[in-house]
Amino acid sequence: MKIGEEFLGVRCGVARHSNAVDWSATSLGPVEGWPVSLKSVVRTVLSTRQPMSFWWGEELLQFHNDGYAPMLGNRVDHAMGRPFREVWSDVWDAIYPFIQTALSGEGTWQEDLPLVMQRNGYDEQTFWTFSYSPLYDDDGKIAGLLNTVTETTQAVVDRNALEEAYHEAQKHLAERGQYEDELKLLNRELAHRMKNTLAMVQSIISQSLRGATSISEAATTIGARIQTLAKAQDVLTGMSVTAAEISAIARTAVAPHVDGDDRIAIDGPQVYLSAQQALGLSLAIHELATNATKYGALSRPEGRVTIQWDKQSENGFTFDWQESGGPPVTEPTRRGFGSRLTERVVSVLFQGQAAIRFEPKGVAFSLVGKLQNADELDV
Repeated sequence: MKIGEEFLGVRCGVARHSNAVDWSATSLGPVEGWPVSLKSVVRTVLSTRQPMSFWWGEELLQFHNDGYAPMLGNRVDHAMGRPFREVWSDVWDAIYPFIQTALSGEGTWQEDLPLVMQRNGYDEQTFWTFSYSPLYDDDGKIAGLLNTVTETTQAVVDRNALEEAYHEAQKHLAERGQYEDELKLLNRELAHRMKNTLAMVQSIISQSLRGATSISEAATTIGARIQTLAKAQDVLTGMSVTAAEISAIARTAVAPHVDGDDRIAIDGPQVYLSAQQALGLSLAIHELATNATKYGALSRPEGRVTIQWDKQSENGFTFDWQESGGPPVTEPTRRGFGSRLTERVVSVLFQGQAAIRFEPKGVAFSLVGKLQNADELDV
């Protein structure tokens, strides 16, 4: 049957494929002998612009319209009149349950069904929204199924890309909010540290002037103490905004007084101090080292200093300074600002007790207190 661009009286693009099939050689037989129901479905499908296909007979031979043809890929020239299972062999197992449902008399609906196809010679992830409906012959028996379909591959890809972009945007917004919160925290911490540092500098200057015997002595003392503060701030800045490791603080504070490898022994576990605890302990170590260099163990070649600390349960903390090998120790009749700073300020900062002892073997300093909570430190 050759009628140009028409098939069963319907003018369409797939007519040439339909006319090219030798229907008499198929289970359906010649077109002229087809049942009215089959011819009616053919005419309806071929004249519809919505992509549609249907399968008829025991072998479920395929028919499709112009809208459906692009979905076939490189199968388009040999799909018409071929068995469903042959045309769509690559996805048969995935869609067979829907076929069974439709052939049992129940329509199906599936949205964005993922199918990996080889319609263009390579594996291709595709998505389909479709409905399978039973088709009936002239006697009212189910003779095939109708497929009303829309390929949603590009829509799914676009939607996934949009969702990914949305989640990425949400992630960036969350990160931006986190950065802004961290910046606010940083600014508050810097402002807080600046105020405390200025207060400590003011106290150093006033107390040093009060205890000095000359302007020259006061200037030297003030300069040394402020330099110690500055070095402690450098350690804090280099390690963290709000915390510093104690070994770095201790080594920085005693560095100007070390004149040999075995003069000062430093030992203790890794412990992080808050900014204020680090500054206070740095000044205390500086005062102890300065006095040891002037009057104590570090004033003699054979003198030694041992610095030790430990971390206890529930943020407990101990720190010990012990001198040995120095000149005979006598307790001074007047306690200067350095001693008061070493004992009182450190006691308050660590919420504990700190004391300098003038023992026969050398000056000792002990602190028993608490560390700031770890979750409040930025380490």
